[in-house]
Formats: sequence, structure tokens, C-alpha cells
Amino acid sequence: MKRHLHLWAALAALVLALPAVAAEAFTSGPGWLEFPAGKGAGAGKHVVLLAGDEEYRSEESMPMLARILSERHGFKCTVLFSHDDGVINPNSGASLGKPEALDTADALVLGLRFRKWNEAALAKFDAAVKRGVPIIATRTSTHAFAGIPKDSAFAAYNWNAKGGFGRNVLGETWISHWGNHKGEATRTAVEPGSEKSALLNGVGVIFADTDVYEAHPPADVKVLLRGLVLKGMNPEDPLSERSKKNADKQEQGVNTPAMAVAWTREVPNAAGTKNRILTTTMASASDLRDESLRRLLVNGVFWGLGLDVPAKADVTTVVEWKPSHYSFNLFHRGLKAEDFAGVLPPEEKAAPAAPKKK
Repeated sequence: MKRHLHLWAALAALVLALPAVAAEAFTSGPGWLEFPAGKGAGAGKHVVLLAGDEEYRSEESMPMLARILSERHGFKCTVLFSHDDGVINPNSGASLGKPEALDTADALVLGLRFRKWNEAALAKFDAAVKRGVPIIATRTSTHAFAGIPKDSAFAAYNWNAKGGFGRNVLGETWISHWGNHKGEATRTAVEPGSEKSALLNGVGVIFADTDVYEAHPPADVKVLLRGLVLKGMNPEDPLSERSKKNADKQEQGVNTPAMAVAWTREVPNAAGTKNRILTTTMASASDLRDESLRRLLVNGVFWGLGLDVPAKADVTTVVEWKPSHYSFNLFHRGLKAEDFAGVLPPEEKAAPAAPKKK
């Protein structure tokens, strides 16, 4: 009998030691999801993560990163989605859940592509940028905005307005797929001189199953990582030996030199300070299976806020992480923000058939 009592006591202690279940660890509403502040270096700081792209599944990756930042490091994290009346829809480019969360943002993490929010939401985003919040920008955030009306106060954010927000703030806009899209994956190499950057603490060689983007960031950036174009879609594949014409119509090998895939920048703002910027053209949801890539983004939040970057930040996912592969229209349909806090359903395998015309 005593043996059984000891066993039950041990089991009870184990249960009490487990983290709270997802249902108790967040609040949510139409198009937004919030994880509370906890203990850790991030306590007292509010990170707002913006999920809004049609292809690379930021509606899956941003909640995953938010839970890591909240439960592993103590940050309060709010994820804002594109949605239709509370149903998450990455194709709804004009929508943004709970934009008022931007009013108290201490840092922004972006997973955006071709958004055209209304004036009120754009004003809140613009105010956050102008007051100097650090920005950690992923993949298609280089072309975060499109279709903002020409008479808008924020028309200059459009990607095709002299590079828009991407070129003028992050350091680059959309140019081209440098590697073959869905055919040539990416392996990183550290830029000489960046080996000791705190942003690379605990960051090893990254494998991304997305392709390298063409990028020619300005001279004021500090390149951290270059993206080597592989011949195939596996980490062990050899380097591609192809050549192609760059944006200046000059022929070059795709790996001579390799394109920048992660860099930092410090941009003067209206408040008289500087926004600390970390941009990476990697970081689809599927890319973020890579622990080192998750750590780079978490390091970016610490660095951006002026906090000591951990020697090896804990980036273990809080729930089982099975991201969807990138593709247009293969997002989970009918889900609300709260559904992205836990384990996701199996990924969609085929785009829904178009409705038949009557």
C-alpha cells in the first residue's frame, strides 16, 4: 500500500511540475491571440507579432514564436492575424485583428506580405515605427505592403513606391527568387567579420527549404548570414553552379557571391533615436523547424530591445510543432486565433476546388 502511495505522490508532483495547458496560457479574440508575461529577461516588455502572408504560413509560425518568447523568456506577446470576422484568412490583406495592441508594442516581429490595412491600422503601425521600436522582419516582409491608395498618408509603404517600407526601413524590397522556387533550398554561411555577433549566439548552420531571395541591401547594413543555393531540397545537397542575371542585368554565379539572407540595420526615426532592425529572407513556417533559425529570431528580439542576448536561448517549441509546407491557398480553413495556440491539424494537401459557376 505504501508503495502505491509513493507512486501516486510522485505522479502528482510530476503533474504539478508540468506547464499549464494551452487553454490556460492565453487570451484571444477576433483575429488576435495573446500570451501573458512571465518570468525571465523579457518581463515587462510587450512583443507584437504580425501574421499576414498568403504563402509562407506566418499564421502558424508567429503563434509558435510568441509562445516561446512568452513561456521560455517572459515576454508578453500578442499575435495579430488577417481574418474574416474572426476566422483566420491569410488572403484577407486589408484586415488586421486588434491593431490597438500596436500602441503598447515594445518590439515588432513581422510575417507580412502585400498588406493594405485601413488608415487607422496603418497609423498605429507607423506610430510604432516612428517611436523607435525594434523590428524583426521575416521572408516576405521585404514587400509587406501593396495596394495602399495613392492618396493615403502611408502610400510610401507600398513595396513598389521606390522600394517602400522594405527598402527604406528593412533594407531591401522584393526583387526575385534567386534560387529556383520550390526546387533549390538554402544553407547558410556566416559573413566574415560577423562571427562574434551576439545575434549569432547559439546559431549554427541553418537549413531552409525556401529558396534564396535576390537581395542587395544598402551599405549601412551589417550582413550576418549569406544564403548558399543548393542543387536540390535536401540539407546535404551540393551547391548549385548555375549563373543568372542579377537586378543590374549582370551575369553572375548564384553563389559567387551568395546573397545576404540575414542582416541588421539601425534606422533613424522621428523620435530622434534609431530603430534596430533584423531582417531575414528566410523563415517560412517550414523553415522554422530549424532550431538555429528560431534562435536567430529570438536573439533578434533580445538584441533589438537592448537586452543581453543569451548564450544559447531556449527555443524549444512549447507544443508539438508540425508546420505546413509553404504554398498559396493551403492554409487551415475555418480556424480562429485560439486554434493556433495549440497543436495544429494535419496540413492541407490540396487547394480547395473553385466553386462551379451556376
